[in-house]
Amino acid sequence: MVTASPLTLGVVGGGQLGRMLAEAASPLGVELVVLDPTPDCPASLVARDQIVGDFDDEEAIRELAERSDALTFEIELADPDVLEAVGEEYDVPVHPDPATLRTIQDKLVQKRALQDRGIPVPDFRPVDSREDLLEAGEEFGYPMMLKARRGGYDGRGNVPVEDEDDVDNALSQVSGELMVEEFVPFERELSVIAVKGDDEVATFPVGENVHEEEILRQTVVPARTSDEVRERAEDVAREVLSALSGRGTYGIELFEGEDGDISVNEIAPRPHNSGHYTIEGALTSQFEQHARGVLGYPLGATDLRGPVVSSNILGDVDEPETAALSGVEGVLSSDGAAFHWYGKRQVRPLRKMGHVTLVGDDLDADDESTLTDLLEEARELTDSLTFQ
Repeated sequence: MVTASPLTLGVVGGGQLGRMLAEAASPLGVELVVLDPTPDCPASLVARDQIVGDFDDEEAIRELAERSDALTFEIELADPDVLEAVGEEYDVPVHPDPATLRTIQDKLVQKRALQDRGIPVPDFRPVDSREDLLEAGEEFGYPMMLKARRGGYDGRGNVPVEDEDDVDNALSQVSGELMVEEFVPFERELSVIAVKGDDEVATFPVGENVHEEEILRQTVVPARTSDEVRERAEDVAREVLSALSGRGTYGIELFEGEDGDISVNEIAPRPHNSGHYTIEGALTSQFEQHARGVLGYPLGATDLRGPVVSSNILGDVDEPETAALSGVEGVLSSDGAAFHWYGKRQVRPLRKMGHVTLVGDDLDADDESTLTDLLEEARELTDSLTFQ
């Protein structure tokens, strides 16, 4: 039974996702305590409190559990074994399930779990040696994608292997346990923000992700593709949710192949950068949905308010530094533009520092010209921002 009694949600991670989660949870009467190793982390300014500690610090997670009605995480560096043990010890629910986090943390394990459920994924194989990578080249052909099994994000840990002569160079750029995937010639990358509740599932409209230098720049919603492709993408996303345990929001990245087929690229067991558009662009944001899902509340509506584009504000410096963002006044003066600043103290090259969202008036999902205009305007707004 859901009541209006104040609840505390404990979150491992206090970056921008934790910050936006705290903003969304507050109107529900839910307060956040975050655990993060960085003092005064981005979420600390809007959460009730911060525990300073590493993401796998068992004593810190014990303190978090003592102060919380439920536990979740906004970063995959959380330790699933510690979360599972502490949750059981303190009888505090942990969502998504630590078993799901354990599966997703290792890209090879993740792909095997999806493949075992019949969910479409690119062909893949583990790489334990140079010979393994050469054999994969014979099997998949070139180019193919070499990936670190753990820890990579925003393209980090992913290296294309162009041909046989490129094998040694690719291996020199990644470390740890490795895997390789066939290269998928895709029309576009799609994403579905999907949510598991207590006994219900919800999906937001399919988004189209625009990348440059392996970094997500913009998300366009609805994706500029056919109704059939969007329907298939949502179906696959629901299949993914059925293969994972635990409530909350999941970001599911997909490839739309040249023939319109859908395959799964990667999964995030948390709110995702490609879902930031939901704050202004949907009836319920992905962050409110995460709080609702984790706490067992009914899920909110996922309808769009209008066609929408979100555009990331990225660090444009050459070296890490403390810098101020210039040009904000122009964004704030733009009709309908929503500006989000993450509160990070240090700017790094291509670091995500904030985002801008534009929502159109026309709900006609087939009007690509409206989406293209919004995309161009969003790009111009974020391009006008610079760090000084």
